[in-house]
Amino acid sequence: MTASVEYIPVTPIEYPDEDGKPMAEGDIQFSYLAYAINALRIYFQNHPDVYVAGNLFIYYEKNYPESVVAPDVFVVFRVENRDRRSYKTWEENNQTPAFVLEITSKTTRSKDQGAKKGIYAFLGVREYFQYDPTGDYLNPQLQGLQLVDGNYFPVATNILPGGTVSLSSEVLGLELRLEAGKLRFYNPATGQILLTHEEEAAARQAAEEARQQTEQKAQRLAAKLRELNIDPDSL
Repeated sequence: MTASVEYIPVTPIEYPDEDGKPMAEGDIQFSYLAYAINALRIYFQNHPDVYVAGNLFIYYEKNYPESVVAPDVFVVFRVENRDRRSYKTWEENNQTPAFVLEITSKTTRSKDQGAKKGIYAFLGVREYFQYDPTGDYLNPQLQGLQLVDGNYFPVATNILPGGTVSLSSEVLGLELRLEAGKLRFYNPATGQILLTHEEEAAARQAAEEARQQTEQKAQRLAAKLRELNIDPDSL
């Protein structure tokens, strides 16, 4: 008599791409989240082994989908720069984010200061920055932590002329600055603030308008001089 063996199908483990919750607490938080992601993507656009993303699920233990965290903004080095629906560390040669930025608020305070902070230390996130755009509870509104021997210690805060708050990110080679309460990334190598494509386009348009106004003013002045029988080219 042959014994029969019942086949029990194995249900694939699912790793959801979203949880149905909004990307940010509100318009202010979303605007800075979008700025940080876009500005950093432009900064690293010529580095095919640097991945910049935000509000994306990071799964850090295979077969345990509950082991997940979703940073507002993060940067991973030594992985392919391509689109992903979620980030699974075991599919990425176990590379984890080196930099994380949370756009924090009083509503997310307990997670950002507690559970997430512990997970980031566990994952070896070398730098963890928090920015509170509405000033709900962080003072100063921009703060950074650096991982040393498994524990986080504050990144030194510098106050620049004019009251601008500046914190250096060794991981990114950039500074995070707080100008009149607004977060901006600053490149010390070029002496320029990182802009999004939209901001760059707006800056070019403003420069062109200023050039045209200067040219029109010069033309009006030249015409006035000619009325006075003065050759403007001789001046």
